[in-house]
Amino acid sequence: MDLFDDVPERESTLPVLTVSELNRMARRALESQLPLLWVEGEVSNFTRAASGHWYFAIKDAAAQVRCVMFRGRNQFVDFTPANGDHVEVRALPSLYEARGEFQLGVEQIRRAGAGRLYEAFLKLKAKLEAEGLFDPAKKRPLPRFPRRLGVVTSPQAAALHDVLTALARRMPGLPVIVYPTPVQGAGAGAQIAAAIRTAGERAECDVLLVCRGGGSLEDLWAFNDEAVARAIAASPIPVVSGVGHETDFTLADFAADLRAPTPTAAAELASPVRAELLHALERHGQLLRQHMARRLHAGMQQLDYLARRLVHPAEQVRRQQEGLAARARRLDAAHRLRLARESARIEALGRRLVSPAHAIERHQFLLNALAARHGRAMASLLAQRQLSLARFASSLAHLNPDNVLARGYSIALRADGSVVQDAATLAAGDALDLRFSKGTARTRVESVKPG
Repeated sequence: MDLFDDVPERESTLPVLTVSELNRMARRALESQLPLLWVEGEVSNFTRAASGHWYFAIKDAAAQVRCVMFRGRNQFVDFTPANGDHVEVRALPSLYEARGEFQLGVEQIRRAGAGRLYEAFLKLKAKLEAEGLFDPAKKRPLPRFPRRLGVVTSPQAAALHDVLTALARRMPGLPVIVYPTPVQGAGAGAQIAAAIRTAGERAECDVLLVCRGGGSLEDLWAFNDEAVARAIAASPIPVVSGVGHETDFTLADFAADLRAPTPTAAAELASPVRAELLHALERHGQLLRQHMARRLHAGMQQLDYLARRLVHPAEQVRRQQEGLAARARRLDAAHRLRLARESARIEALGRRLVSPAHAIERHQFLLNALAARHGRAMASLLAQRQLSLARFASSLAHLNPDNVLARGYSIALRADGSVVQDAATLAAGDALDLRFSKGTARTRVESVKPG
């Protein structure tokens, strides 16, 4: 009995997989069954590879899972995780086929608690947006040439230094009023709102900058305070929000009349460039000078033209007399020219009138001249024809075979009268007729010598 006779037929037909095929099937099954999700845990074994990719694990009290975040994703993160940090990752569960390890492919990472803050941010944003607080139609344009700028920020913040540096570069001498307030910590939102209201009540500036440097969501949370957003929307002064970095958004940005990606950009948006203004002023001054010069030259030309048109009546009479005299001279010259032309035409017609006798005499002379020309032409033609005939006779004489025979040559003829041209065509005993200049002779071939 065969050892495998009792193995079910179904099991005997199962395929045999390689390890690579098994891991690939497992990875596909994981990725198709488990969606993109958020996972919370503590960072451990964090490593930054030379390629820029991050490798780490997140764990809780009972378990851990390995994570990888590639450079294309982690370059947008505003902090670098460290071992022991409590984080939340948005990741896709997968399997690293080469080692058969379960891991998370991280697409986004944030500090733990940021998710709850972000949910609170979205909820408050939706509420204020429903009230029309962020309505684009309510946004006010910034004055092109502000006389004074107000800055709501902390005197110790780097944002103030950035704003003042940008203003010194672009528009030195533009007055700046600082409304000091904490920009981080407990109660900072209420104090920021109070500073904005104070600036509006004093009405000392034309544009108000609300600024703070970059930081985490918790660091910027004061600018997500409802009181701050309402104070900005109610401000009688146009407000520019320059909070955080370009990727950071707060409720202050939505409530402000204009959002700037950084404090430096807020200063640049709110202030003109002094060098550009001076250049524009110089250019307009040059255009004005050119326009005035053109107007002056045109006026001078018009004055000269009018001066030439102002003529004394006596001068006008003199000019008219000179004109009449010139016309009289031209008329007299034209009359004389016409008379000369007619006289010449009459003379030419007179020369064409010839008497009949003179015409007969002239035609007789022409007839005699033609007869003489005809006689000369016939004589010349006859001489040419005689000369050609003599040349033809000479050519025929050279070609006459009798003349060749007269010089001692003879012609060998066969019995049929054909001329013998090659001795090789003869044979001994052949009879030949020899033709001489005078008479013929019969002969017989004794031998043949070819060549």
